[in-house]
Parts: sequence; structure tokens; C-alpha cells
Amino acid sequence: MRFLGNVLATIVGLFVFLMLFFFGIILIAAVFGGDSEEVSVKSDSVIELKLENIKNDYAGKYKDPWVTILSEGENIGLSDIINAIEAAKTDKDIKGISILNNESELGIAQRKALRDALEDFKKSGKFVMSYANTYSQKEYYLNSVANTIYINPVGDFDFKGLSAELMFFKDLQEKSGVKMEVIRHGKYKSAVEPFLDNKMSEANREQTMSLLNSVWSSVLADISKSRNISVTKLNEIANGLMARTPEMAKAEKMVDVIAYEDVYHDAIRKKLKVDKDEDYNKISIKDYARKVATTSESNDSQDKIAVIYAQGEIMSGEGDTNTIGEGSMNRSLIEARKDENVKAIVLRIDSPGGNALTSDLIWREIELTKKVKPVVVSMGNYAASGGYYIACNANKIFAESNTITGSIGVFGILPNFTQLATKIGIHTEQIKTNENASEYSPFVPMDEKFKAITLESVEHIYKTFVSHVAAGRKMTVAQVDSIGQGRVWSGSQALKIGLVDKIGGLDDAIKEAASLAKTKKYGTQNFPEFEKDMNDIFKNFPFAKSKESFIKEELGEETFRLMEQIKRVQARKGVQAMMPFEITIQ
Repeated sequence: MRFLGNVLATIVGLFVFLMLFFFGIILIAAVFGGDSEEVSVKSDSVIELKLENIKNDYAGKYKDPWVTILSEGENIGLSDIINAIEAAKTDKDIKGISILNNESELGIAQRKALRDALEDFKKSGKFVMSYANTYSQKEYYLNSVANTIYINPVGDFDFKGLSAELMFFKDLQEKSGVKMEVIRHGKYKSAVEPFLDNKMSEANREQTMSLLNSVWSSVLADISKSRNISVTKLNEIANGLMARTPEMAKAEKMVDVIAYEDVYHDAIRKKLKVDKDEDYNKISIKDYARKVATTSESNDSQDKIAVIYAQGEIMSGEGDTNTIGEGSMNRSLIEARKDENVKAIVLRIDSPGGNALTSDLIWREIELTKKVKPVVVSMGNYAASGGYYIACNANKIFAESNTITGSIGVFGILPNFTQLATKIGIHTEQIKTNENASEYSPFVPMDEKFKAITLESVEHIYKTFVSHVAAGRKMTVAQVDSIGQGRVWSGSQALKIGLVDKIGGLDDAIKEAASLAKTKKYGTQNFPEFEKDMNDIFKNFPFAKSKESFIKEELGEETFRLMEQIKRVQARKGVQAMMPFEITIQ
């Protein structure tokens, strides 16, 4: 036994040694390797705008210095990219930006913000050029900002307008015996509609069509301005698929040059006055963003505008770069509120909503903060349902024209397996001391009393939601209810009905916050700092990510996203203030 104990101790000791050695190597590389790999920009350089793995506005930071060291450089946020483009305008070493076979996960409002930054960059007289083997519709929207657009001679060009596809599960529930018990308020709260019917309601059809038209109009307006093609003509091109080949796209002035990539690089060489047989200087946007972040001069003023990023679904707990929790959000609001150097706060929201209780907890902290210093909201891709809940009481609200917002409504979904259980021979009985002692069971039919009590809770949250919006937007409860009921609006529509104050991006919101705080010389400070421990770090290492990569590879991106949606639904607890559907522009 002593021999086996010694062997076990040796194995454990060896494992601990290897783990310490592994972390030691990473730590040494992080501490001593950063300076040796300092990014330098050569003269006459071109930024390559590669945006793969850029998903969030904010990359995140952490309270634990060890976590910060091990996480540093693992991600760059869109805000870092936009700051880098702003810096490149006046950088004498940067001559232009190349968008080369770009693919990204950015949402439509994020692409709008990036387009605006590139438009502003062009005003410096420097060039923006684009090349792609194929242009998807979402990528063309961004690339259309370029001075010159190249496409591969055998490439594809997709420009056909927007569509929505909804799946309905009523018959599946009846056949399988698995029923989703739905309790909702709001005739437009179509997140639960697939469980109630086999077709789209007229209310849902109305809001979806209106939303698609509004977002499409915003996209067309930007492309029209950049390409000098009328909106009417762009719709004709989309309706007739008149740009489906490179030749057709060029004939319709959607692209400028049909050529292979080597010709594209030769054109850049010509602009830089570099010989054809020589390489020209390039730097990736991520490297340039890191350089800007580490070399930018700090503002002399002590005045700060706190920018608090709220990204992802709203869930209870700490939250992280992909979810919004009351822990990190409220801690950030309190810290910014108490900091005398912070003169105002901008809350950057990119969320389809989520847990209603968490939304209310964050709303309350914003209400307390607003009494001390101004709070301005900047909406990203989404600020809908719970995302609008935490926005509604701000002093001012900014949205992009194609932001998805509103969805003022609430619902609850409870799975019930009674029919399925009966089919396979499972029977359930409950014993209780009091009439309402038992918890909801998915194996017992939902009785009318439980349903009435749950509906009462949903109605209470809806009334609270509406009253918060009415107070924050200086409207009557009846006015809010008329534009509520779970209906989703675009940013441009929301401006007309009073849910937002101005159309603009994050920079516009920051300027407004500074104006409200009566400060002209200021810097910005990003929040939150997440309380993440060393155990959470493992999931960011390559060997921990291989599972996700493997599933994506085997099942495909679409199926993987469907699985992720199912997981999110299963994780939701309590009454939800959630957007009725997801929008993805392909």
C-alpha cells in the first residue's frame, strides 16, 4: 500500500510540476515577451482591415492581475478598431486601408459604426480599397465604403434584400407530447408565437415587415451615398438580381474592377509608388490597434467620461464580455458614480434582453446614478426588451438608424412533458401540506390557478416596465403601451415615436455626456472590470476551445448557432424581457 501511495504521490507531484511549469512559461512570455514584440509601423504602410474574431464592442478587462496577464491580447474590441482608424487619419506612416477578403461576426449597427469611421478616415485624403473573392450582402455593406472595389473574375456577388424565416412547433408539440406552456403580455411578443400556432400572426407579420423595410432602407441609404447609385436603382438591382456575377455587378456600378488579387496589390503598390517586384509595408488592424492603445498619450485633464459596456443576453450573476449581469454592471455604475474624476457616464448597450429581474436591478442602479451625474445611452446592434429596460431612464438615448430596439413586453415559457410521460408509461402524483405548496412540475398538467398567478406576475412586470419607460421618456403609460406590446422597432422608427432622442454612434453619445457634464477637456475610462478567477482562464486556451471548434466543423455554423440558442433558452430562469427573434444579415 505504501508503494502505491508513493507512486500516486509521484504522479500528483509530477502533474502539479507540469502545471506550474506551463503557467510559468505563459507568465514569463506575458511579462517579458510583450516589450520584445512591440509593434512598429514602417513608413508608407497600409492597414489590412481583417476582422475575423472581432465580435464585441468591448474586449473586457479583469480585476485579478493574473487573469489580466493571461488574457492580455486574446481579443480586441470594435471600439479599439475604431479608435485605431481615428488615429490612422493623422499618422504620417499610414497611407491607406485595405479591406481584403474580409469576414466578420459584426452586427449591422456595428458595421454602420465601422463604415462611419472609414468614411471619416477618407476625409484625410488617404485611400480605402477593397478586394474579395466573393461579396456576401453583409460584407458588401461594409466594403461599399471603399474608394475602389475589386472582385475576383469568378467570384460571387450577393445583393437581394432582406428576408426573415420563422419556424413553428405547435404540431411538433402535439405529436411529441412535449408542450411549452406560454404566459405573455404583448400582442407583438412573438418570441413565444412558434409554440402557439403553425403560422405567423398578422401582428408579427406587420412588425417584421416594417422592421426589415426600415433596416434595408438604412443599408441602401449608406450604399447609395458611397456608390452614387440611387436607392430606387439599388432596389431594382436587388429585385432583379442584376448584380449576381462580377460582370453584372460592374455594369451596375456596384464594383469598380474585376481582377485577381495580384492585380489589386499592384494597384496599391502604384498608389504607394512601390515597384511591382517589391513588397509594400502592411500592418494588421489588430496590431495597429494594440500599438495605438499602448502609445496614445493620456489626456492631461482629470475629467473622465466612463463608458460602461453592456453586451449580450441579460442574466443573473457577475456577467462577462458576452453576458450582462447585475454584478459587474452595478459595481461599475457605483464605482463611476463615486469617482469624482468621472463627470458623466455612457452606457453602451448591445443586448436583445433577458432576465427581467436583473434588468430591473440594473435599472435601479442607473436611477441612483442619474441623480449624481448624467447618464447617456448608446445603442449598438440591439437594445431591445430588457436591453431597452436598462436604457429607458437615461438622460439621453442615442441609436444607430438600424439598431433594433423597443420590444417592450414580457413572457414566460415553462416546458411540460405530461403527454410524453403518459405515452411512455410515466405517472406522477404530488402530496402537499398546503394547497399551493408544490413547485411547478413539468410532469403534471398546469392548472388554471397556477397559470393565473404566473400571468399576474408577468402583468406586474409589464406594468413596471411600462411605468419605467413612461417616467424615463416623459410619456404617459397609455402612450408607451400603444408602442409597446412587445413590438420591435428600428432606431430610425424609435426616434419618430420617442423611444430614442438622436441618431448617432458611441462618439456622439460621449460628446453629449461631456456636454451635459459641462466639460470640454476629458478622457474616457472603460468598464466593467470582471471578477474572473483562474479557473475561468482554462476555457480560453486552445485545448479548451477545441470542443467548440470541433462541433462547428462537424455540424456547420448554422446548426451550431441553433444549438447555442437552445442552450440559452434552457439556461433562462424566471420571467423574461427578451427580443422576439434574432436578426442575421447574410
